[in-house]
Amino acid sequence: MPRALLVLTFTTGLIDAASYLGLGHVFSANMTGNVVLLGFGIAGAGGLPVLSPLIAAGAFLVGAAIGGLAGRRISSRRSSFAAVVSLETCLVAACALIAAVAHVRPNQFSGDFLVALLALAMGARNASVRRLAVPDLTTTVLTMTLTGLTADSPAAGGSGAGTTRRAAAIGAMLTGGLTGALMLETHLALPLGVAAVLALLTVLTYLRVTS
Repeated sequence: MPRALLVLTFTTGLIDAASYLGLGHVFSANMTGNVVLLGFGIAGAGGLPVLSPLIAAGAFLVGAAIGGLAGRRISSRRSSFAAVVSLETCLVAACALIAAVAHVRPNQFSGDFLVALLALAMGARNASVRRLAVPDLTTTVLTMTLTGLTADSPAAGGSGAGTTRRAAAIGAMLTGGLTGALMLETHLALPLGVAAVLALLTVLTYLRVTS
C-alpha cells in the first residue's frame, strides 16, 4: 500500500502541474492552494481567476462524496480503493484524450471542464486514501508530512520515526511536479496521459499483489 500511495503522490504532481500551469492557475488536487488563490482572485490580485477555483472545489467535494460512498457501500477496503483508483484512471485518461484532440483554453469552458474532471478524480481518491489512514501518505497534500518530518526529527528531540516515508512522499510530489512541468513543454495531454497510465498500473499491481 505505501508503494501504491507513493506512485499516486507522484501523479498528483503531474496532475497539478498540468492543472496550474496548463489550465489557468488552478489546482485540481491541492484545495488549500485553491482557497488561497480564490481569495487572491476575489481581491483582483495578479489577474487570478475566481470561477476556476470554485469549479475545482465544487468538483472535488462531489468526488469526495463519491469516494466516501464507495467506502461505505463496498465493505472491503481493498475493493473500494481499487474501484476509486479505477474511476480516477478513467477520468484522467478522458482528460488526456480531450487535451490531445481539442483546443483547450485556460479559464474558459474547455479548460474548466478538464479542471472539474480532474478535481472530481482527486476528491474521490482523497476520500478513499483518507479511509485507508496510512500515516504521512495522503497523496495530495504535504503540510502535515513536512511538519512531522521536522517536528519528530532527532534535532527536535524526536525519534525520527517515519522519516523515510515522509521524505519519500515529499520527493514523489516534487518529482511529479517537476516532471509534469517539463512534459507541458511538449503538450498538455502528456502529463495527464502518463498520470492515467500510472494510476492504471498502480491499481492492477495492487490487485495482483493483494489477491
